Amino acid sequence: MTDQQAIHSTIECARDGTILRDPRRPEPKYSLPNAFGHFRELLKDKEDTSHVFRIFESLPSKNFMDRVRALTLSEHGETLRANEPSLVPILDDHEKLRKLPRGSVAHAYVNFMEREGLSAAGLAAEADKLGNVRYNDLVQWFGFRSRDTHDLMHVLTGYGRDALGEQCVLLFTYGQSPSHGHLLIGYAGAVNIKKTVKSPAPVMKACRQAQRTGRACPPLVAMSIRELLAMDLQDARTRFGIPEPTYYRECHRIWSEEGVDPYDLLGKHAVEAQPA
Repeated sequence: MTDQQAIHSTIECARDGTILRDPRRPEPKYSLPNAFGHFRELLKDKEDTSHVFRIFESLPSKNFMDRVRALTLSEHGETLRANEPSLVPILDDHEKLRKLPRGSVAHAYVNFMEREGLSAAGLAAEADKLGNVRYNDLVQWFGFRSRDTHDLMHVLTGYGRDALGEQCVLLFTYGQSPSHGHLLIGYAGAVNIKKTVKSPAPVMKACRQAQRTGRACPPLVAMSIRELLAMDLQDARTRFGIPEPTYYRECHRIWSEEGVDPYDLLGKHAVEAQPA
């Protein structure tokens, strides 16, 4: 047996022959300094999501491959790949999603995306700007699926796209699939909010609640997204154990009473907080 044959004999594949992890895929390297560097850049412009992706690349989860293997090589995972090879065309077909019942996750999702001027394709394009090689293996399918469910998490949890809402969604994600990247951005971002805006708003409690909710909720990456979109939003929250984000709402209430715009915590207020 040649060396190449020996390599391929140990490669795990799905039943359709798709490789679990392409052997050409580079081994991820853990670098906390790189992650902190990108986090500092992210604080300067929270809309530059390229730094988010770089942080995750710098802090790979040691259990990531176990999660990929458990889903993608299972019968359920193969069914998901057959029915939902890519989430982008499903999530961006707003006309079709609007045909689902009022009050559904689909309607809430479309309302959210159109209000915020977002698209699943746009998020994918931001990731593509990094120039990473595509390997067409099961790791790639799992990674893309994890990325593309981010905005669905906003809708299901009720967290907005304000600074605290983003930290809470990241910590909800950490509760579902732990990685130091989610932990760093989530809690370091929360500390930055506390430092920037002096207030009794329960920022850390909001973050911890989000993390607990994510841990209790079944992983979205393993759900049928078509079925999820068709569900009534309130029914979905009840079924998956997603409570009202009470501490997050309390932060918004307190900030509003203080005359602080929750959607500008790290903008105008960040500038004002800097020493002259």
